[in-house]
Amino acid sequence: MQKGSIRVQTENIFPIIKKFLYSEHDIFIRELVSNAVDATQKLKTLSSIGEAKGELGELRIDITIDKDNKTLSIADNGIGMTAAEIDKYLNQVAFSGAEEFLEKYKGQNEGNIIGHFGLGFYSSFMVSDKVEVFSKSFQENAPAVRWECDGSPEFVLEEKDKSERGTTIVMHLNQESESFLEPHKVRTVLEKFCKFLPVPIFFEDKQINNPSPAWTKKPSELTTEDYQNFYKELYPFSEPPLFWIHLNVDYPFNLTGILYFPKIKQSYEIQKDKIQLYSNQVFVTDEVKDIVPEFLMLLHGVIDSPDIPLNVSRSYLQGDPNVKKINAHITKKVADKLEEIFTSDRKSFEEKWESIGLFVKYGMMTDDKFLEKANKFFVMEDSAGKFYTKEEYVAATETLQKNKEGKQVILYTTQPVQQDAFIQQATAKGYVVAKMETLVDAAFINSVEMKWENTQFTRVDSDIADNLIDKQASAESVLSKKQAEKLKSLFEKPVEGLQLTVEVQGLSENSAPITATRPELMRRMKDMAAVGGGMAAFYANMPDEVTFTINGNHPIYKSILEEKDSARQEKLVSNLSDLALLSQGMLKGNHLTGFINRSIELLGEQA
Repeated sequence: MQKGSIRVQTENIFPIIKKFLYSEHDIFIRELVSNAVDATQKLKTLSSIGEAKGELGELRIDITIDKDNKTLSIADNGIGMTAAEIDKYLNQVAFSGAEEFLEKYKGQNEGNIIGHFGLGFYSSFMVSDKVEVFSKSFQENAPAVRWECDGSPEFVLEEKDKSERGTTIVMHLNQESESFLEPHKVRTVLEKFCKFLPVPIFFEDKQINNPSPAWTKKPSELTTEDYQNFYKELYPFSEPPLFWIHLNVDYPFNLTGILYFPKIKQSYEIQKDKIQLYSNQVFVTDEVKDIVPEFLMLLHGVIDSPDIPLNVSRSYLQGDPNVKKINAHITKKVADKLEEIFTSDRKSFEEKWESIGLFVKYGMMTDDKFLEKANKFFVMEDSAGKFYTKEEYVAATETLQKNKEGKQVILYTTQPVQQDAFIQQATAKGYVVAKMETLVDAAFINSVEMKWENTQFTRVDSDIADNLIDKQASAESVLSKKQAEKLKSLFEKPVEGLQLTVEVQGLSENSAPITATRPELMRRMKDMAAVGGGMAAFYANMPDEVTFTINGNHPIYKSILEEKDSARQEKLVSNLSDLALLSQGMLKGNHLTGFINRSIELLGEQA
């Protein structure tokens, strides 16, 4: 029997481990099972080159609970260790000193810090009063050994009977960690961290992992059904994905994985943190910020890379060159896949646009390289359900939809139902109105308007002069100059909270009798102010600018101008004004109540 002290340059390393890792102390299972996997894989490698003799048998890892003795054991039948190897690997902790460790990694409570220093085994002391290791090397005639330590630098190392090759770690759990004697607790941790490890793992006589997940295979080996089944394995209660991207890179960095585009019915159903990060099939985190571009954080799936520095703070991770390369590669792969689907099956692409569009628009706002690629497959759906690329939209509207500066005007609607009257006016004159009705569209419009040359977005209910409606459709006015002035004066009544402009035009008698429009820029600023949009808050208390465009050729004005009862004439004009404001969602509170009461009065007068 050998007794001695673990050779570390500090009195006691174990309190340091506990201090830094206690916040995630269930991580010890990940570390010990990962070590067991490594021992198994090493044996397979040695066998393949002839250095390990004999049959390997069924290679597996077993986790067992002994409630009576309050122990949790993790056993493998891998490479095993001799007494000399145990002395080397367990009794010599390569540390420069506790103080330096504490200073260098102050404030980092991330559990994965242990793997960085080869401290995985020592995580067992986070939960144990005593740890025993029983091991028998694959080497012929090597005696089995037992190692024991109680969390102090003192250890015992002795020969021990053990017939089977491999290593068993027995943890005598401390009082605070007796929850790990509950099968449900252990199973939950195993399923979180070890679900896809490459060696079969058994707990309570049941295999809990899939050793060959889809991302570890070549795309040519997988069918559509395989990809969909793996998605179900990851997200059992989710709808099937729209499509997926298989990542498989070995230079200049190692990266495998599968990213799925989920169905998103409503913008507000978005769920982030659905991508799982692995390192050699060991789960690390679902916090993949910086590794995955921000606009793709809505994707689902798995990324596996041994080249990502997992054991340091996220601030370092952000600056790591491999992380930046992986981030750029994922962006490129997603853009290429979207372009491929758009080119090969545009109909399918358009059918999925409700969900795809969210990713594409977000990416175009935040990543200029993605924007450059996305310009080829970004589409806009018009009010009739037809899709246009930007290039196609320009070609379709080049003649009619240019403003006085020569910019191409993209007319859009944010609420097709509410803005239907404006859409009908626009489409009747040959204009194309694009739907921009998702939560990201307001920000998207502001962003790409600055990036697309000679392009201006104008909402369909904005100022007539700006958005081109009726610009080409003026008809000869049926009103005399005096009648037009009279009509204008009737509508120029002050409205609280509004800065009102009234103009009379001779339009088609089939056009609306009155249209209320707002300047595009001012409306955007007011909309931003309503949601607390930074500098735009300056506009929050400014009066709304509204232009009433009176269609002097509409038949209703003949009877209004001829009305002898001035009170009734005023009511009719007020109702028309309020109807126009209602179409802009600007009739509220007492103003709306007054409109309803006045309408009832007018109906009563007709009865």
